[in-house]
Formats: sequence, C-alpha cells, structure tokens
Amino acid sequence: MSYNKKIGIFGGDKRQVYMALSLLNKGYSVYSYKLLSQIEHKNHTETCGLGELMKMCSVLIGPIPLTKDLVSVSEDKVSNNEKTIVQMLNKDHLLIGGMIPLDIVNACKKKGVFCYDLMKNEKITVMNAVATAEGTIMEAIKNSDRNLHQSNCLVLGYGRCGKVLATKLKGLDANTTVAARSDDALAYAHAAGFSTIKLCNIKELLPTYQYIFNTIPSPVLDQECLKLVFPDVLIIDIASAPGGVDYEYALNHGINAKLCLGLPGKVAPRASADILMTEIEALIKERSE
Repeated sequence: MSYNKKIGIFGGDKRQVYMALSLLNKGYSVYSYKLLSQIEHKNHTETCGLGELMKMCSVLIGPIPLTKDLVSVSEDKVSNNEKTIVQMLNKDHLLIGGMIPLDIVNACKKKGVFCYDLMKNEKITVMNAVATAEGTIMEAIKNSDRNLHQSNCLVLGYGRCGKVLATKLKGLDANTTVAARSDDALAYAHAAGFSTIKLCNIKELLPTYQYIFNTIPSPVLDQECLKLVFPDVLIIDIASAPGGVDYEYALNHGINAKLCLGLPGKVAPRASADILMTEIEALIKERSE
C-alpha cells in the first residue's frame, strides 16, 4: 500500500512534538490532535479534530503509552476513548503507538488495520532504557541531599532498564546491588561486577540502602518491606503504573517514594524522537513497497 504524505499525530508528550517537527522538515503535511501546546516552528502542524485527522491521514501516530487507562488518549484529559478511535479506523490506516492495549490490537486485527507497537521494537526499547536511566539518576539527584558517589544503591530488577541503570550508577561510583527473581539475571549482574541478592531475600539488607530504584512492574516494596527501609531512603520507581511500591503506606509514614513515569519524553525528548522517527520512517517505507 502506498501511503500519502499526510501524517496524523494525536496525544503524546514532547517526543511527539519533535517527531512532528522532523516530519515537517522532511516535507510531510502534519495534522495534530491534542498535541502538547504550540509547536515552536515556522511551519506549524494543522490542528484538527480526531475524526477529521483520521479521515485525512492514513498514517496515525499515537503516544507512548497509547492510552493509560483505556478511557483517554495519553496526556488527553477529555472524553475520547479507545472505542472512538477504533471505530474510526479502516483498513487503509497504519496505526503506530506504544504499549498498545490488547483490546485495541484485537480490534485492529478484526478490521484489517495494521498496528505497530513501538515498544516491541528491541532497538527502541534498549535506547529508551538509556534515556530512562539518565532521567532516573536526575530524579535521584534532584530529590536527595546526598551524593550518589559511594552511596548504597539497590536496583530491583535486571531487565533492559535495570541493566542500563545499574551500569550508570556504577559509573558514578555508587555501591550498587542488583536484586532479581531470576538466577540467570543475577548471574549476568554478577558477571557485570555487581553485588547481587535474590529478590525474596531483600528484607535482610533493606536498612542499608540510601537509594532504592525499582524497575519491576509488580508489588515488590509492600508494607513489610517499607517498615525496614533506611529512615532517609529515597525510592525512585520507574515501573509501569501503578508501580511496585505501596505508596499509601509510604506517604503515611514519611517515606520519600516517587513514581517517575515517561522519563524519556521529559529528559531527552529530542533524542527519543529521533530514534522513533528512524524506525517509523523505515516502517512506512516497508509497508509502502
């Protein structure tokens, strides 16, 4: 299928803004719905309603995540839900977004719509982990009165984000321990020079860490764990919402715990947009052949 030069972008953060600018510079006509504020550029996108955007544009680029609650488009506080988007899709559309819910994926299959989840692209997720790790460290520095240097840091999880984060903390001379469920993950962490501990055994060491970084999208720091943490601990949680911390308990007991989501779009939107655009352009070209 040959797609026209009209690209529709709906919702999103500054990554989508920089993607729009990149597309404009490459000669595309860009139409936007609920894109963050005004774009500082001599060639502005044309703003329009969601229905109009979907009628004019065959390539549709949504936010990451595409929706946070299956009710609203991410960063969109008005009442346009995923059913409305799906109902307006047709087989001529190419839907691109991140963390696309299974309900939408299945609906696209039924309608013959090709949808592409950016966060299932290994290159994007690895590069995304770099921006996430840098943003995590920024949040740690901003929200603490301690140096990371020679501090005791615990990283929960050793997936893509955990690996990059632990490496960058080690580069800052932090004493970094990795906790994970998988023996394989712990073996890789040990081979990379980190102290390691099984996730089920962290309670015995929790009082010794000034910083705890969670990357695991499931409840790991419950009340029993939080009762044991260092009094002035800083917990930075970068796992998908709702995170892995009992925030109600933390708040009620004066524990400094922060859920930090969407860091790439906040700390490195231009670099993140460049990575996304490379893959999106390749996808459009591939689907057009």
